[in-house]
This record gives sequence, C-alpha cells and structure tokens, in this order.
Amino acid sequence: MKPHPAQQFAVGPSIMKGTPLKEIMNGQLVKLIGVSLADVTPGFDTPTFQKRAKRNLNKLELKERALNIAHAMAEQLPEDFDELAPLLIKSLGPRLQATEQNGLAPFFYFPHSQLIAEYGADHLESGLKVCYELTQRFTAEFCIRPFLIAHRDKSLKQLKRWAKDANPHVRRLVSEGTRPRLPWAMRLRDFQDDPGYTLPLLESLKDDSELYVRRSVANHLADIAKDHPEVAYEVCHKWLSEIEAMQKPEQIKNRRWVLRHAVRLPAKKEVPEALAIRKAAADRKT
Repeated sequence: MKPHPAQQFAVGPSIMKGTPLKEIMNGQLVKLIGVSLADVTPGFDTPTFQKRAKRNLNKLELKERALNIAHAMAEQLPEDFDELAPLLIKSLGPRLQATEQNGLAPFFYFPHSQLIAEYGADHLESGLKVCYELTQRFTAEFCIRPFLIAHRDKSLKQLKRWAKDANPHVRRLVSEGTRPRLPWAMRLRDFQDDPGYTLPLLESLKDDSELYVRRSVANHLADIAKDHPEVAYEVCHKWLSEIEAMQKPEQIKNRRWVLRHAVRLPAKKEVPEALAIRKAAADRKT
C-alpha cells in the first residue's frame, strides 16, 4: 500500500541551521495536501488548488503561509463546514504512535489547523470531532481555541470527557488547548480572568501517566501564576499536601516534578513563595 501523503512529507527531525521554519510550508507540502484531499473529495481541482495555495507563498511568514494554504483548501471543499469536516478527517493519515521525537513531519497538518480555526467555530459538534482527530496527528491546541471562545461551557464539558481519553495526545489537548497564555495562540480572556474554568481539568490530569501530559499541566499552572499567583501557589500547596497520602514512589516523584516545573519562572526571579514550593517539592531520597 502506498504511504499516505503525510508520510511522504520529506522534512527532517529539525529545521536546518539558517533555514527559517516557514520554509517547510512549501510547494512540496502543497502538492501532498492536494493529493490527500483529492483522494477523498469528488471534483477536487488539483491544479487550481496548487496555484491558489502557492500564491505569494514566498512573501509570507509561517502562520500566514499555513493560512494561505488553508484558504485554498477551503475553496476546493464544501462551503458547509459540517460537510467539510468529515472529508478533512477522511483525508488524514495515520495517528502518531509516540508523544516525543516526532520531528517536524506533523507540521504537514498546520494548514488543516488553520482551516478549522478559520471556518469551523460556528459548528461546534463537527469542529470538535475534527479537532479530536487532528490532535492525534499534529496538535489542535490552536484550532480548538475559537470553539472555547464561542462555545465555552459546551467545549469545556467535552474536554472534561476527553481528559479520560485513552490517547495521550487527546488528554494533552485538554490542558494545552485551554492554556490562557499559550504561545503563538490567541489569548483566552475568560480563562485568564478566572482560572476556575480550567483548574478542574488540571486536577484530573496532574498525575497523568505521560510526562507529555504532565508537562502541559505544569505549563498551564505556570500561565495561571502569571495572572493569579496566589491561586497558583494555593493549588501547589494543595497538591503538595496530597503527597503524604500517596503510596507509589513513581507517582510521588512525578507530582513533585510538576510542582517544581510550574513555579520555575517565578523561582528564577527569586519570588519567596515559589522558592518555598520548589524546596518543598524537591525529590526526597529514601
């Protein structure tokens, strides 16, 4: 069986020195995305798609290149997002098998992420379905944010269920996608103003079996500490106090790591409370 176009995306494990990351959004990527969509979309006009997707591409930066390709994708797909989403899902390649060392290949789906964010926010059910599939191949931390803004409570309800999903990429999305200060992404003002919206999600994931997920939890708590340090430190003390009742050494070690990582930035600034938390969360020799 011929590899999926995403598997044919010839990009190394990291960007070459002196080469901007935006260069991976290139003609080769456009061609392969076109193949993947043409395979599942009746009447897909491949030459027109490629011409539109590559228009002024060299003049654009990374995000703008991905968005330019996304617009070209949308022009060849159904206008109704509820019809578009199943085709987009059908066009996707195999799921990621690991949480680390995936290199740059998943960036094949950056235009897909931009497409969902740009056109899907008014279609909650189909939009979240495609986010669920995308995050298992790239990440949906950027494209889920319009849904969290337009449909906050319903989206959070779904994320609460996803926090128990078997796939670690889905569980990480629960924490990473709701980070109020996620780099490269639009701010989530409701969550920035009130950490109470997302703290229950962090509670359910703080002892996740995957470092990939726990790191996201720690980074999310670090985001909260930037706007509400007293809330973040209170959470840290609560999580510290729970260690006494924990039985498994590995779980205790992991919990301590999350706490140290969450307050690392204020600790570097020698904030007394953060320093105290890091000291209390230091690994104990038995």
